[in-house]
Amino acid sequence: MELVTSALEHLQSLPKPAVVAAAGALAFGECTLGLGFLVPGEVGLLIAAAAVTDRPTFAIMVLVVAVCAAAGDSVGYLLGRRLGPRMRDSKPVRKLGQEHWDRAGDLLRRHGGRAVFFARFLPVVRTLTPAAAGVSGLPYRRFLPASLLGALGWAALHIGIGAAAGASAKYIEKALNRASWAAVVLLALVAVVVFLVRRRRTARADRAEQGADRELERTGR
Repeated sequence: MELVTSALEHLQSLPKPAVVAAAGALAFGECTLGLGFLVPGEVGLLIAAAAVTDRPTFAIMVLVVAVCAAAGDSVGYLLGRRLGPRMRDSKPVRKLGQEHWDRAGDLLRRHGGRAVFFARFLPVVRTLTPAAAGVSGLPYRRFLPASLLGALGWAALHIGIGAAAGASAKYIEKALNRASWAAVVLLALVAVVVFLVRRRRTARADRAEQGADRELERTGR
């Protein structure tokens, strides 16, 4: 259990600019048609945010991640604008799932620029929505503000969760240590009860079988 605390302490000892830059690069990669989709964006942000120990670092990380995510969105938008409907059959879209592409297109048809904002909080769909917006012909002047606002809210939400989790990790770890001993005792008691119940059922079955055998012997005579 101490591995969690030691890992967090190591992460928090890293240079803050490097951690912030890594978080921004991850957000940019994922938002650029899934180029960084090896690790989901939320997971990367939660891990990086564990290094946040003060408000200035929190604010800087939120801004950097939001700008990088919006920049990735813009790259996707421009690709969609350039390639048009052919984007649906492209390798990145097929890799992420054409059903998500169709869902993004449906959201854009029904909600327009607002879909860019709300799609930011939908895994996978957020990666494809910018390109789908470019294909749909949504004006960039409507796309960019929605992308920035969505990226800002997404970054603040997940970095805030990660920072809070990192700050309370030691407390959680102590609680888990106590809970682990309680779980061991509970599992041992459950195992004993299960053993006794099965043993009792087996004994009953044996007695019933012996009784049936005696009854067959009696009636056979």
